[in-house]
This record gives sequence, C-alpha cells and structure tokens, in this order.
Amino acid sequence: MPKFVSALACALMFLTFLLAPAAVFGQQEDGGGEQAAVDQADQADQADQAETPARANDFWFGIGGEGAWYSASGFAFGGSFAIGYGSGISIGLKGALLFNKESINILELNLLLRFYVLGKSSYKGPFFDLITGVSLFNRKGSFHVPSASGMLNAGLSFGWRFVFLNRLYLEPSIRGGYPYLLGAGVSAGIRL
Repeated sequence: MPKFVSALACALMFLTFLLAPAAVFGQQEDGGGEQAAVDQADQADQADQAETPARANDFWFGIGGEGAWYSASGFAFGGSFAIGYGSGISIGLKGALLFNKESINILELNLLLRFYVLGKSSYKGPFFDLITGVSLFNRKGSFHVPSASGMLNAGLSFGWRFVFLNRLYLEPSIRGGYPYLLGAGVSAGIRL
C-alpha cells in the first residue's frame, strides 16, 4: 500500500508542476497579440470578481499527496488532509501520514496560518503558510499514538491555489523547516 501511495503522490506532484507553469505563465506565440491577451485576461479577472460576491469568510477542505525529506535515505511519501477557515488570512489544521524506506511511519499534525499574497479577501493565487505542530515517528507495524518518539516541527510553505468553478481547487506547494529539510505536495479540495 505505501508504494501505491508514493507512486500516486509522485504522479500528482509531477502533473501539477508540469501543467501549472503553462497555465500561469503561458504566452502567445505572436508578438503583436501579447498585449491584447493581457488585456483580455484582466477583463476576465474583473468579470470573475464582479460575478463572485466577496465573502468575509471561507471554509475549505482538501486531501492530497505529500513528500518530505526527513532523513539521509531520501523522501518519505504519503497522503495528507487539510481544513481551514478564512479569506486573505486563514487558520487551519493539516495532517499527513508519510512512509519512508527505513520502515518508519511519520505522522504530522500541524496548525497552519495562511497569508494570501493578493489581499485580505483573496482565496486564490499565491500564498504562504506558517506551520507548527508535531512529527510522531513509529516503526512499521507498530503504529500507535502517543508514539515512542516525536518532536516539535516548524516550517514555512509557499504554494499557489488554482480555483475552478469558484468551489474546487488545486494547490501545489513546497515547504522547508525542521525536522524535515524540504517537502512538496499537491492537494485538491473544495471551498464551502
């Protein structure tokens, strides 16, 4: 099962990081139509904001695939979930269950504080997360809480939320912190 979860997480991250730059930074090939395309995109954004009433608060829930570099042997891969509340600045909970080659399971339970770069009523686009919580370590086959060992963790994450149909979203993100060095993931969810 962990190999399936790892393969799924890798495939989701690969597809997201492959497709997202083309959607965000794609340009037209003809040199004269570039300004027209920018103007058209600005008009579409203004129409989208006019059709979508601003909400003071936003509840969201998502699941995804994660990878984090916890040891010298490589990344640990697994699944994650997140729930949060708020637009512009959100507060939430995030959890992940990761598996690595050294037969160690890692359970991350975190609080997150999210800041959207585009403003106080934003719920899409680039964001930063401040993350703090615990990482619990267990040998494979002996998973229990409280674990035999664990430690506090803290980190910073940067991601981009792509919203579809004003409800569904896709979020690729990267992170760094302690005790993991680097991490990456992609999640999909719904805004309520």
